[in-house]
Amino acid sequence: MGLIAPRLDVIKPSPSMAVTARAIEMRSAGIDVVSLSAGEPDFPTPPHIVEAAYEAMRRGETRYTAVDGTAALKKSVAGKFRRENGLDYKPSQISVAGGAKQIIYNALLATLAPGDEVVVPAPYWVSYTDIVLLGEGKPVVVPCTETDGFKLKPQALREAITGRTKWLLLNTPSNPTGAVYSRDELAGLAAVLLDHPHVHILTDDIYEHILFDGRTFHTIAAVEPRLKDRTLTVNGVSKAYAMTGWRIGYAGGPEALIRAMATVQSQSTSNPSSISQAATIAALEGPQDFLRPRALEFQARRDRALELLRAIPGLACQTPEGAFYLYPNCSALIGRRRPDGTLIGSDDELSLYLLDQARVAVVQGSAYGLSPHFRISIATSMDLIEKAIGRIAEAVEALR
Repeated sequence: MGLIAPRLDVIKPSPSMAVTARAIEMRSAGIDVVSLSAGEPDFPTPPHIVEAAYEAMRRGETRYTAVDGTAALKKSVAGKFRRENGLDYKPSQISVAGGAKQIIYNALLATLAPGDEVVVPAPYWVSYTDIVLLGEGKPVVVPCTETDGFKLKPQALREAITGRTKWLLLNTPSNPTGAVYSRDELAGLAAVLLDHPHVHILTDDIYEHILFDGRTFHTIAAVEPRLKDRTLTVNGVSKAYAMTGWRIGYAGGPEALIRAMATVQSQSTSNPSSISQAATIAALEGPQDFLRPRALEFQARRDRALELLRAIPGLACQTPEGAFYLYPNCSALIGRRRPDGTLIGSDDELSLYLLDQARVAVVQGSAYGLSPHFRISIATSMDLIEKAIGRIAEAVEALR
C-alpha cells in the first residue's frame, strides 16, 4: 500500500507557482532571472488596511472566529455586494475563507458527486479543473479561441450542457487572457442558463476593479436576477487591494450552499485569520480612491507590453480588457529550433526555452487549457517589463 492517495494522480501542482518557484531558485543561485509568472500586484497593501490589522491585534482580536467569517466582516461583504454590484445578501448567505481559491474549493467539494460535470471555458485559471477532479467531478472544457475574444459564446455553452452538468465556471476579467464579459454577453449566456434550471453558476470576479479603456464591470447574477438563487458570486481582496498574502476571499450565494461550504471549511482550515478579516473590513469600507490609479498603471503597462510584443516576429497578442496578464499567440514559433538544434514542439518547450535562453519566466499556455500561447504578468515595474520582453525578442531572433 503506497503512502500517497490515488486521487492525487489526476491533479498536478499549480504550474504558475511552479514556474515562480523555479525562477526564485535560479535567482538564489545567482542567475539574473526576470519573472513574469506571478499573479500578484507589485503594489503595497494600502496603509489604512495595514493600520487596521495592527489595531485589531492591539484590541486582542487574535482568537478563533466563526468558521466562515466574523459577523462584522459578513456585514461588510454584504454591503460591498449591495453597493457595487446591486446584489442583496443576508449575512447567512455570505462565506469568508482563506482566499478565493478556498471559496471555490469549498463550493465544489460540497456539491460535486462522482461524475457530475462542470463546464469550464478555456483558457481557464489553472486550479479550476484540478479542483473539479479532486471533487470527483468531470471538467467539460470548452475552447474559447481568439476569434471568440477568449469568451464563451451562448451556442457553445448550450452544446456543452448535459443532464449531468452541475456548474458553469465563469471568470471575468479573465486570468490568463484579460477578457471581460459585457452586460450583453452575460445576458446571452444567462438566456441559455434559464433554459437549464439544474445548472448552477460560479462566477470568479476577483479582478473586478482592474478594468481598462473605460470598461464597466458586470456580474451575471445582477445582469439576470432570476439566476441569483443558483449563482455563487466569488470575490476577494487579493488583487485589487494588493492583499495576496492576507488570504481572504468571500462569496455570496444560496443559504444551503453557504452552510455546506462552512461544513467543509470547519473540517479543513476552520476560520480565516482574525487579523486579516479585520483588515478586509478596512479594505471594503475604507478609501477606494487608489483603485483607479492602480488600474490605470496596469493599463499603461499593458499598452507598452503590447507594443513590444507585437514588434517580435512570430508573436501576436490580443488586447486584454482587464486583469494584469497578456496571452500571446506563439503558433508561428512552434516547429522552430533552438540554437543548439533542439526542436520546439509546444508552448511548454517554448516557455522552457525562454527561461533557459532569455532568463525570463513565463507560464505555458497548456497550463490554461489553450495552446499555443504563453501568459505573462504585467504586475511588475515598467523597467522589468521592457527588460524581459527585450530578452524574449533576442531569444526569438535566435531561433532557427
